[in-house]
Amino acid sequence: MKENLSKEKKYVTDWTESNKVGFYRLSDAIWSYAELGMEEYQSSKAITEYLKRNAFKVETGVADLPTAFVATFGLGKPVIGFSCEYDALPGLSQEKAVNQKRPIIEGAPGHGCGHNLLGVAAIMAAVALKNAVIDFDLQGTIRIFGTPSEELCIGKSYMARAGLFNGIDAVIDWHPGSFNGADYGTCNAYFNIRYHFKGRTAHGNSPWYGRSALDAAILMGHMIEHLREHTTPGDPPYAANTINYSFPDVGPAFPVVVPDRSTLWCVGRIVSSEEMDYVISRIYKCAEAAAMATETRVEIEIVSATHERIPNKAICQVLYNNLQAIGAPKFTEDESNFVKKMQKDFGAPETGLDTSIMPFSGGSSGVSDNAEYSWFAPFGALDIACTPDGVGGHNWQVAACAGSTIGKKALDVAAKVLATSGIDLLMHPEIIDEAKKELNERLRGRVYKSFIPETAKPPLLINRGIMDKYRSLQEKYYQQL
Repeated sequence: MKENLSKEKKYVTDWTESNKVGFYRLSDAIWSYAELGMEEYQSSKAITEYLKRNAFKVETGVADLPTAFVATFGLGKPVIGFSCEYDALPGLSQEKAVNQKRPIIEGAPGHGCGHNLLGVAAIMAAVALKNAVIDFDLQGTIRIFGTPSEELCIGKSYMARAGLFNGIDAVIDWHPGSFNGADYGTCNAYFNIRYHFKGRTAHGNSPWYGRSALDAAILMGHMIEHLREHTTPGDPPYAANTINYSFPDVGPAFPVVVPDRSTLWCVGRIVSSEEMDYVISRIYKCAEAAAMATETRVEIEIVSATHERIPNKAICQVLYNNLQAIGAPKFTEDESNFVKKMQKDFGAPETGLDTSIMPFSGGSSGVSDNAEYSWFAPFGALDIACTPDGVGGHNWQVAACAGSTIGKKALDVAAKVLATSGIDLLMHPEIIDEAKKELNERLRGRVYKSFIPETAKPPLLINRGIMDKYRSLQEKYYQQL
């Protein structure tokens, strides 16, 4: 770390350094809980109890989401938001700090996106900033958004619809990755919709008495394939327009019975909200036509939908400057070799862990529901290296690193950069003024409108079946706080 930090910034970095062991325990506990989206009861409880002990006013169960929360400290403007995620991924159970695939429980969830680090670094930074507000008599409000099920883009879309992001002045965020940087990038809008077809069963030797829901779902899928030709390609690779679907539920699942139920689950990543609205309307026509042709009926369940991210160079510049001041994580030779073996086994270049900082630039990134923040306030995010380059994400390799000393070093750097950036935003209101001007210029008069109908309820049980299967098996491996 460079020594040219202001006394306020040195205060928050010293505080995070002095208190990091407690946050390591919290991160390890959340890593061991490995709870899927909408099921993060242990993880959310551990975080909110810590925040309550540290003088934050915490409201839980917001936006009809049992594992969501909003935590607030301070009064007045500016209101600085921190984003907290804590959901895991299915099937990625992995022993901690082991560089070959070795599940703790075969088939169980694991933190293959590092959200055990993401959420903890956010609250670490927010609590450090809270103490600086007290000790230096700073003006402003710190607000932490606990957002469940980022992996299905559920939490923030329903929280945005509920108006919970109104009134914030800036949001700063981060994500574990394979490089270090703070690009002012966009991401595509996203929809996640399930089409449930209802038909009539019949014996397979007289199928004319039935109305096949599976026929309807297959016809709809075939129409989506033809629809691809009539949608723009976007801007590959990250900003490409893509539509994916699957058939997760068909039944009765017996070949001599005409199925009376079938679901087509459709996910799309579209370059703009306006184009996504058009694509959704075309897909809806595919569903209607399939139901009409097969004399079935279709029910539509909107799981989630998010907007494209509005980039903000001004806020990201603050994060980038503080990343340069703090410096990228420094890894030992053993930690680098740990990752090099993963890369070798995968067939990727054996580069180890990145300790450089990428040049400041714009661009595009993968879809995240943190894009919802960017329509309400200037938004910026960091990437901090702690995963192997060249092996992708959402895998056991990330889960292994997220539970190791490698992940903890990224947690330290992220918390310090977020906290020092919070100091800049509280003490220099002109930065926020510039960032808001940029946001308005980029929005060009567009205003936020939720894609989720007011009557739609959050899909609270979307991962219940998987967690019911594994939670009791995972409990004996829980880390104690």
